[in-house]
Amino acid sequence: MSWRKVGSFLVHPLVDAAGPIETTLAEAFPSASEEQLASARDLDPQTFGADGQWVLPFRAFVVVGPDDHVTIVDLGVGTSTSPAASWAPGQGRLPDGLTELGIAPADVGTVVLTHLHDDHVGWVLGRAGVPLFANAQHVIQSAEVAAVADDRTICEATVDPLRAAGLLRELDGPYALRPGIDLDPTPGHTVGHQSVWLSSGDDVLLLTGDVLVHAIQLLFPEVAYAAEADPVAGAATRRRVYDEARRRRAALATSHLTTPYIATPP
Repeated sequence: MSWRKVGSFLVHPLVDAAGPIETTLAEAFPSASEEQLASARDLDPQTFGADGQWVLPFRAFVVVGPDDHVTIVDLGVGTSTSPAASWAPGQGRLPDGLTELGIAPADVGTVVLTHLHDDHVGWVLGRAGVPLFANAQHVIQSAEVAAVADDRTICEATVDPLRAAGLLRELDGPYALRPGIDLDPTPGHTVGHQSVWLSSGDDVLLLTGDVLVHAIQLLFPEVAYAAEADPVAGAATRRRVYDEARRRRAALATSHLTTPYIATPP
């Protein structure tokens, strides 16, 4: 397990599931050139499977603060009945990963959902069909909640049960969640996408969510993912956060690259 210290924080990346999906890389990034794909392969070759398959992990991050407050950023693909189960490469194991860290669901105080795509919200509900993290406020941008209002599958797996349990916390814009944990709206992949800046002194880590979903978007910010809600905004967001990460000498913590941590290009 590749934990990382960020000053007084301890960050654990947990892979909920991993493997190839039906979407090929050519389908996922239709504007990418052969040269761009080759450069991405050099950086992260394990995401290139047979016959052009996209092979990827679905990762959550567990952040333990200096006061032992536990924050989880994103919740993977989830159970066999979660919205992502029909296409994800296997069932999730996030609760098992937490157990290995000595963390019970009741110990989690905050869940940050970067966005409400089904591969990031799978463990909002546990196997019993009720919120798994019953002591945690689940923090989402209100623009993201509004954007999925007509998606009953997602709402019934996330917004509705969280709201009923008093566990939904909607934000409007940047927010200082806790000392050293700042939420930054990063639209493009979805309308209300947010990322997390984790900082302690000069040590900074950006938990990107799906600002980038593949190494090609790290090397070439202009390359859009086919499922991006707003490709123009997505490219602008990538350029902005990469510039900020370079300025702050921050590493990136990624959801879908093979290694959990990576530097921005020079």
